[in-house]
Amino acid sequence: MEISAAGRFEVRITAADVGKRVSVRRLAGNGPTGEKFTDTVGVLTSWDDADTLTITRRDGLTVRIPRSSLVAAKVVPAAPARRRGPAATYRELARVTARGWPSPENGRLGEWELRAAGGFTRRANSVLPLGDPGMPLDPALDAVRRWYAERGLPAYVQIATGAEGTQEPLAAELERRGWVREVSAELWTGATAPVADRAEGAGVVLSRTADEAWLDRYQRKGVTEVALRVLTGGPSVWFATVPGEDAPAAIGRLVVDGRWAGFAAVEVDPALRRRGLAGEVMAALARRALEEGASAAWLQVEADNTPARALYTGLGFGAHHAYHHYRAPEADGR
Repeated sequence: MEISAAGRFEVRITAADVGKRVSVRRLAGNGPTGEKFTDTVGVLTSWDDADTLTITRRDGLTVRIPRSSLVAAKVVPAAPARRRGPAATYRELARVTARGWPSPENGRLGEWELRAAGGFTRRANSVLPLGDPGMPLDPALDAVRRWYAERGLPAYVQIATGAEGTQEPLAAELERRGWVREVSAELWTGATAPVADRAEGAGVVLSRTADEAWLDRYQRKGVTEVALRVLTGGPSVWFATVPGEDAPAAIGRLVVDGRWAGFAAVEVDPALRRRGLAGEVMAALARRALEEGASAAWLQVEADNTPARALYTGLGFGAHHAYHHYRAPEADGR
């Protein structure tokens, strides 16, 4: 927190700092040992006429704070420097991950990409807003809703938070308009070589196609033709299988795109977990990625998937940013 030369906390932000990343301390009440304080770090997304601040945190949650409760506040750097893993901007990763999980149908609204895949995963059926939609926000959102309605799909916007260049202000605007955040996850990055070196991967079979056995192990059942186009789409896609008795013991998917290797669908037979099979799958895929020149890696993991987060942390991955899917409200009947 900001402390003056006299040793007092100071509030060093104003309404002119909307859009900047800030760190604030506010009085949260009194406890048995005295005053209690709460710290919040995030993007200052509004400062209204009632002197209430709205801050969108790294995890996408929005906090409303009365100006009168602040005891200290300051502007902080746009994003903390990563101590490990490959350097990458949000925009680079957004484009790479979109190419790695491609939607069969796409539309454009200024710098917003509209994506549809028959409802197979929100990532492939949501707007990726990487700039100006070319019109004011409300008409843009109306156009989005019409585009998805024409395809019989709900309208979603994918919003990223927690890194330089992410979209906290847009998240706040959607929330003010009643859009509902349904799913949140994190995008993690790491180096490819340590993953390749972690395990043998000798029993893993690699293929360019997802056969029936692979699909039987895949958690999303009833994969349609459109879903297969998403799964098999991308610059250079590989499918990994660890053979089992009746169905694969483990599977995984890799997409190589320049320097980036993207891991997905790493799944293990529940009866065979904690035997290192997920690490074996990732090691085999990582070695293939290295052969194709990919030195950096990315993957996506949900916040409550504790086993996966432990595995990826052990392989040297760390969170780059969070992303969320906001669904259009239906109360107005549009």
